Amino acid sequence: MENDKLIVKPKKPKGEDGHKVFSIRVKDEIVTEIEKICAKTGHSRNELIGIFLEYALKNCEIEDSEN
Repeated sequence: MENDKLIVKPKKPKGEDGHKVFSIRVKDEIVTEIEKICAKTGHSRNELIGIFLEYALKNCEIEDSEN
């Protein structure tokens, strides 16, 4: 039983798990729509926003400004 040691590794500091936390301001209407989708799908608000952001990034096009 001498080899049955509990090894506790140091915890990674916040932000080093591949995720970042930040706050944003969102219109009430957008929050209402997100909440409706949460109720229909069972996803959390955080999960949905992550899904929406990933989709937007993959489908975003930048137009050159014409002066």
